[in-house]
Amino acid sequence: MRLIVAAASTSLLVLAAACGANGESTKVPPQAGAPLETQPANNPDQQPAFAGQTRAPSVKTEQAMRHTVVASGLVHPWGLAALPDGRWLVTEKPGRLRIITAQGQISEPVAGLPTVDARGQGGLLDVIVSPGFAQDRMIYWSYSEPRPDTGNGGGNATSVARARLSDDGSRVENVQVIFRALPIYDGDKHFGSSLAFASDGKLFITLGERSDKPMRPQAQDLGSHMGKTIRINADGTVPQDNPFVGRAGALPEIWSLGHRNVQGIAVQPGTGAVWTIEHGTRGGDEVNIDKPALNYGWPDAAYGVEYAGGQINTGATHAPGTEQPVYYWDPVIAPGGATFYQGAMFPGWDGNLLVAGLKEKHIARLVIQNDRVVGEERLLTDLGERIRDVAVGADGAVWAITDEENGKLVRLATTQ
Repeated sequence: MRLIVAAASTSLLVLAAACGANGESTKVPPQAGAPLETQPANNPDQQPAFAGQTRAPSVKTEQAMRHTVVASGLVHPWGLAALPDGRWLVTEKPGRLRIITAQGQISEPVAGLPTVDARGQGGLLDVIVSPGFAQDRMIYWSYSEPRPDTGNGGGNATSVARARLSDDGSRVENVQVIFRALPIYDGDKHFGSSLAFASDGKLFITLGERSDKPMRPQAQDLGSHMGKTIRINADGTVPQDNPFVGRAGALPEIWSLGHRNVQGIAVQPGTGAVWTIEHGTRGGDEVNIDKPALNYGWPDAAYGVEYAGGQINTGATHAPGTEQPVYYWDPVIAPGGATFYQGAMFPGWDGNLLVAGLKEKHIARLVIQNDRVVGEERLLTDLGERIRDVAVGADGAVWAITDEENGKLVRLATTQ
């Protein structure tokens, strides 16, 4: 496979995508070709903090590909996780978990899941399998949980539960809620919530700040889970090496802060680095390397503008003590789930980051070099549906689900 970068002239610059053992592709210089994105930015007065932070050059896969709709009739599927036998766990936002075979057979809803608050962006969200699933059959899922009135009014918040998937896959057993985000809020937006296990078995959870302007400042408040990345042990206990353990007024589960609404997380093979994908407003979808104790800026620093127009706070893209995104999109793609590619089917993609795109209805393939995005390709554009989550199958094919009333499970593979 080669990467083709569209040059500024009428000629094409062809670069070999030689992938070594470290999974890094040959660098595609950002200045070598025309940017993939050509639409005007929502905030043209804002400038990137460094070269290549936005509008990466276009790259193209030369291998012929085609997609196959494996299953349809799913109602707003949200999370996608592979089982060791080649079947897929798929959540439906109204509160159902399904098992789908590689041939497209859809199970009845798995019994035993708790009630969800399926209003707006809420419902049954992400699902992942235990790193030791072959032995323990444990699965983990996130959901917007209805919470009772505790004196300040009822509402909801993101929770994470785990359970054993029965041998026949018909139900979950011994359900345990291992994390409950606080505070409770009566809203229907920005629950997060994506899940990922690190190689050491720690569980990462991403949380939104609940969207509404009165809630936004909580992304900067260490006494709130809102707008944070969370790190816990698989049983819900707090790792003692978390960055805020022992700090007065800080919740010990917090890993990082200053996030708006992270709906994608992926652990990078080889390095173990945690990468998160975050929704902006009109402009400012972000890719971040999510590190302990760091502040990613929201709402004090952000790219883009408010949905209704006008500056976000002061319009600043930088704030003291905050991190810049590795990459951002303006206009936005409205990112969903994400995964790093490893597989035999597309060897030139090794180490690339695949990001589901809702608004722009594609998978963004990001070529990563030295923690920078140096190329971008749009996949599955011919499907014409909102891509919610993306995963890689055992044979290296790419699988995705579409966030539609008639949602689909789709397989993207070579034609050879």
